[in-house]
Order: sequence, then structure tokens, then C-alpha cells
Amino acid sequence: MEMVNIKINGMPLSVPKGTTILQAAKQNGIDIPTLCYLKDINEIGACRICVVEVKGARSLVAACVYPVSEGMEVVTNSQKIYESRKMTLELILSNHEKTCLYCVRSGKCELQKLSLEYGLGDPTAWAGANTKYDIDESAAHMWRNNNKCILCRRCVAVCKANQEVGVIGANERGFDTHIGCAFELDLAETPCVSCGQCITVCPVGAIGEKDDTAKILEALRDPAKHVVVQTAPSIRATLGEEFGMPIGTNVQGKMAAALRRLGFDKVFDTDFGADLTIMEEANELVERVKNGGKLPMITSCSPGWINFCEMYYPDMLENLSSCKSPQQMFGAIVKTWYAEKNGIDPKDIVSVSVMPCTAKKFEIGRDDQSAAGVPDVDIAITTRELGRMINQAGIDFVNLPDEDFDNPLGIGSGAGHIFGATGGVMEAALRTATEWITGEKATTLEWNDVRGTAGIKEASYKVGDLEVKVAVASGLSNARKVLDAVKSGEKDYTFIEIMACPGGCVNGGGQPIQPASVRNFTDLKALRASALYGEDKDMELRKSHENPAIQELYKEFLQKPGSHTAHKVLHTSYKPREKFAYKK
Repeated sequence: MEMVNIKINGMPLSVPKGTTILQAAKQNGIDIPTLCYLKDINEIGACRICVVEVKGARSLVAACVYPVSEGMEVVTNSQKIYESRKMTLELILSNHEKTCLYCVRSGKCELQKLSLEYGLGDPTAWAGANTKYDIDESAAHMWRNNNKCILCRRCVAVCKANQEVGVIGANERGFDTHIGCAFELDLAETPCVSCGQCITVCPVGAIGEKDDTAKILEALRDPAKHVVVQTAPSIRATLGEEFGMPIGTNVQGKMAAALRRLGFDKVFDTDFGADLTIMEEANELVERVKNGGKLPMITSCSPGWINFCEMYYPDMLENLSSCKSPQQMFGAIVKTWYAEKNGIDPKDIVSVSVMPCTAKKFEIGRDDQSAAGVPDVDIAITTRELGRMINQAGIDFVNLPDEDFDNPLGIGSGAGHIFGATGGVMEAALRTATEWITGEKATTLEWNDVRGTAGIKEASYKVGDLEVKVAVASGLSNARKVLDAVKSGEKDYTFIEIMACPGGCVNGGGQPIQPASVRNFTDLKALRASALYGEDKDMELRKSHENPAIQELYKEFLQKPGSHTAHKVLHTSYKPREKFAYKK
């Protein structure tokens, strides 16, 4: 690697050629503030917060996009730089809705942090004209408030670069510039897939998930309601971040304890639903392989991906597994088997889910998701919403004792745990499907070819007399590449896992917000996933089909995977969204 010699604030350094000033400074313990920059996604140098002085340059330069060169001398903290950054912040705030006291992002807002650091205290500074926008609350999962938008374009970039959906962009020009949909449509009128990635990258409070916590509190106060909660596999690896714990901390025991203290009648684990999904999905895969069914079969756990398929690839709906997602399977079992066993009318059960995904808010309202004649799941909230509920209740999360989930729907396998990471569903399915196909006990449980945070992973396995070709894609731009390769005949897979969010559910649109200063230099996906794989490795129960609670469920209620009852309760259907149908 070719190195170049530079100086930053008079300190001699040697850094790789091609490194930006921002990266060089970070590697040597100097933080340069940013607002618009997101590594590999939004590298446009537009906000001008990261400006620095370079000897010989006629003006300040944007550190996020300016590459170093041999002999370069950089200053990052002069009075000229301070005044420039402060003026830029004042100009941003002059047209910003300053409702920080009750903003959902207060305390975690990147603009608020910089304003404090640069001593902005005069609310009348740069007073003048202000733009006013209506808040868009049309979508099922989120709202947009352009009165708080700072035009950093992070949301635009992630929607286009990571997801290749691109339903938002910069409209108008000059002072009238704003982020919106084409023809100023409401978000609900566009082919938005509800992934929520735009929320996680917004540096301020201009975008957020719809808060459904008040609905839960109302249900908890109603003595006539039996309120149960399920938590998705990835939540245990991310919830701790809401309370300042290190990224990748497994807080399963504290999470169960906190939910019990919030007043839920039963605290369950979606891992049970994940294991159930594998029973049905693995059976479906084996049936398709043996009986000449539609291949490749594609997983159906990610509702953002399902939305994308219905809108952008309606001709591939037959390839989708007919299985409901783990969230919906779990809710269906709660309102059928669990309700019957406990003598509770399904109408009196309030089924709550804590999910990493804003698309889950859309999913609970989909057609064909009401196994007992009422919605399988009534309320879906994000990790962030649960964090707010715990704080509002005054629960000292960090110091809670570890507690277990309630049984039997609190029993999950290691295979269920790893659903939260990209490749996890594939690995869990392979652990079961290979044993069913060969009739022999698996000698290995780690399928390393499908692990890791790469956007696309491929592998081929010899299973008995069959060659099983698999692919794993996370992020919808990668999903598009895989699907186009299948449609063109370039690739021939047996089984494909697709997750809408890059890295899978651990990086979902409902997960804790991390600022750009963390996102740009930390692999969130890998750290969070490591907590799930670590838990799986240490468990005795690591295969979905060996889960005793799952075995009891089939014995008492479902009979066998793929049975008539199983299809009625656990499977669903899809249809093209003709209104949004799009072909590349």
C-alpha cells in the first residue's frame, strides 16, 4: 500500500494514498464534525460542516471528500474554521423548526449536539423568512416533517444507493429546495417499501416511525384485555444501545425483565415463531425440490422485501415461500392454539410485537394475516419505541436482573436467534432441511459460506444426492442484482434468502439511531450480529425441529409441517401492486 506523508495540526502522519482528510484525521484521534457525510452512501461535501484549512488552497475544503497528497498540511481547528462552521449552523437553524424540548430525536440529534458544541444560543440570529410544510403522515409506518429537514440528503442517498427504490429526492431549487416525492405525492402514494432506512440515517428529527406506544399503554390499563408481547431475535442485540450499553451487547434477560415490569401479561420470544417458520419453510423447500415446484424458492420473512417484490418483481411472486413471517406466525399461534389452551377469546388478546423493522407496522395490516378472524398481531413497535417506553416508566434497565421468557412460547433455538443477521434464515433452514432430505443427523451446524455482512453471498452444497445452490442478499439493491441474474438465466439457485435491510434485521429501520460519527467508522452490522451468533454457539438447542415447544405445538394442533391446519394458520398469499408496478 502506497503511503503519503502529511501534517494535521502540525503533527506529522503517514496515511494510505487516496485517504480523505476526514479519514486520516479519524485514524489519528481527531474528530472532524459532519452532517451530510455517510461512508459509501452520501459523499457529496454539501453541508460544509467538515471544512478544514489546507495550506496553499484558496478556500476552506470539505474534509469528507478531499483526498490527502504528499506533503499536505492541514489545520482542523483554527478560528477561521470555527467561525465558518458556526455560521453554517446558524444558517441551517434559521430555517429549522426548533422544537427540541419535545422532539423525538432530542438528545440524539446531530444538529443539536453541534449547536451546543459551537455555542449557538441566540434564537434570533439570522432571523428571516421561513418555509412551512405540512407533515406527511400518510404512510402506515412513518411520518416526514420537512420543517426540521436540513437538506443533508442522507435519506435520499440511502433510499437510492442501498435500496434502489428512490421514492424521495430534492424538489425545487434555491430557498424553496425540499425533500419530497415526485409530483409532491404523499409517501403512501409512492412505491415506498416501508423499510425505514431513511429514518436511521437522518441526523435530526425530520423523519420518524409512527409511535404506537400509547395504544399499548391503553391496552395494558384495560383489565378485560390479555396483553402479550413478543420480541424479535435481533432486539436482544440492539436494545442495550438505547441505554448507553456497548454495541453488540446481548440484553435478552434484562429485556424480558423490563417488559414484565411494563405490565405485559406474558413475555414471549419471536424465536419460537422463527423456529416455526423454519419448520414450514424447510418443508416447503423439500416439497418443491422433490415434486418439481417453483424454484428458486425465496424466503418471506422480511416485509420490506415482500413489498418490494409485489411492486417491482410481481412476476416472481410464485417464487416466494407462502410462509408468514415469524412475527405473523407467532401472532397466529397466540390467537389460535395459545388462546384455546388458556380459554381466552382471541378478541380479548392484544398481541404486541417489538421489531427491528418499520415495515412490520405495515405488515400487521396486510390481507390474509388473520388466522383467528382477527389480526394476528395488533400492534408492532420498534426497538426505539420500546426504549422510550422503558425510560418513561422509570425502569433502571442497565441494573435489572436477568429474567427468562414465559413458556411455552418463550422457547427458541439458536437457529431462531440467528434469524436477525443476514444469512441467518438460510443457515437455520439448512440445519433442518438437510436432515430431512438425508435422514441423517447433521455433523456440522455452522454454514460459514452464508455468514458475514457481504451484500451478496453464494454457496453450493451437496445434500444427499442433491446439489443445493443458495444465495443470500441483504439490501434491496443487492436483491435486485440477484433477481435480475435469475431472470436472465445467468444464475440457477435452489433457495434464496433476501432481507430488505443491509446486514439484515440487526440493521433494520427500527433499530437504535447511531450518529454518523459512529456509522462511518464502526461496522454496526457485524457487532450486532456477533451477539446473535455468540448466543447460538453456546446453546444446546440449535435446530428448529428439535425445539420441544414446537414439537408440542405440532402434536397438539398443527399435526405436521405443511398440513391443512398449518396452511390455514401459518401461510399467506401475495398479489401484485398494480398501482406501483415497475419494470426496470
